[in-house]
Order: sequence, then C-alpha cells, then structure tokens
Amino acid sequence: MCTRGVVLAHVRAQVGISGKWSLERFHCGVTKIKRPIRVLVADDHGLMREAIRLALEPECDIEVAAEAERGDEVLARVRQTRPDVLLLDIRMPGMDGLEVLSLVRAQFPDVKVAMLSALDEPRVAAEALERGAIAYLGKMVTPSALVSTIRGIIDGSVSMQTLGLPDGAKTHAAKEAALSPREVEILRRVASGRSNREIAQELWLSEQTVKYHLTNVYRKIRVSGRSDATRYAYEHALAERYSA
Repeated sequence: MCTRGVVLAHVRAQVGISGKWSLERFHCGVTKIKRPIRVLVADDHGLMREAIRLALEPECDIEVAAEAERGDEVLARVRQTRPDVLLLDIRMPGMDGLEVLSLVRAQFPDVKVAMLSALDEPRVAAEALERGAIAYLGKMVTPSALVSTIRGIIDGSVSMQTLGLPDGAKTHAAKEAALSPREVEILRRVASGRSNREIAQELWLSEQTVKYHLTNVYRKIRVSGRSDATRYAYEHALAERYSA
C-alpha cells in the first residue's frame, strides 16, 4: 500500500469512499478529497507500457486509466476514458505520434499531452512542443521525474519542458554556437519566459549586463529577438524549465 494508504483506507471506511481516491491534504481537521489524475499511456512497446504502469502504481494521486499500442487507437481511447494526461509515443504503427498529437489537441483540447520518445532529436522535441505538447520526455527520464512531470502538467507548473534528453546534445549545441556557460544560462531563462529584470535578479547581474549577453547570444545563434532565440533553444535541447 502506498504512503498514507492506511490512513486513506480508514477514512474511506468512515465516509464510504470507493475506488482510488486520494486525500490531497489534512488541514485544521478538514479533509479535502480529490480524484486521482487519470493517465492514458500510448506506446507500441508492451514493456514500456508496463514500466510506466509500475512507475505510477505506487502513487495515490495518479492512475493509469487506459492503454493504447497503436496510433490509430488513441483517439477512441481518449473519447472513451477522457484522461487528464496522455503519455504519447512519437513512433507508433497505424498513425504517427505527432499526427495523433495534432488531432487530440484539436478534438480534445482539455487533455494534456506529454510526448514519449527514444529519439534524441531536439528538432522532433521542438515540433512536438509547437504542436501543443506540454512536455517531451526522452528515454533517459527517471520514474520520479515522470511522476513529478505529470503532477506539474496538472497544476500548471510544467510548460514547454524537455526531460531525459542526453546532456551531450546540449553541450554540442552550445559549443557549435560558441556560447559561453553564462550565455547558455541566460538563453535558457529567456526560453523559460523570464524578463531581463528577472534574469538579472536570479543571476545577480545588472539588467545592462543581461542585455549585453543577450546581444552576443543573438549574434552567435543568428536570431533577431527573444521568440527566435526561444525556438533555437528548444530545437537544440538547450531549454530547460527553471523553477520560480
């Protein structure tokens, strides 16, 4: 039984709750009851689906509502189960994951999509994010990161995030553009939506110094502004989400 399981079982018995419902918190003697996050796992590899299920099973606030092993099955599964989060593989038989992503975003805009992929290709990740995926999870993502990402997708703290891509891809991109470590730090924060003032405060710099570094970044990666710099950062796996 997962953490708090004994307490949950006792409360369920007292108030007549059935199924996998969790207590979000106890505060001042008041119990707040919240249903678990429903997840649909779409991946053509049975071992991957099983691994994800095992990673999520101990979590009281998350449940696997359904699975799909073909891309052309996903829309029907979404329609039947109405998940909160769809974990969607990039490459599947029947329909490509990116195509499925576009259809899900058009027909079920309330369903949050996180892409799963063994492809260490920053450009694929960038396209997935542009098509409406909330996150792109590479093969190196850990079970704990998967769990925290699902929770973050629901509470709004995760947006335009890549996880589990190899550090080597980022290092290569930075070297290719001749970016210094400081310039990479600033570029990542620009991609996360930070203003120059916020970046200056976080890095203990003056706003003028931040502007100076940004000018150099724009010149080195051959872009003219923040939006193009953000696109570059995601395409080259340089962007990471920073906590506030």
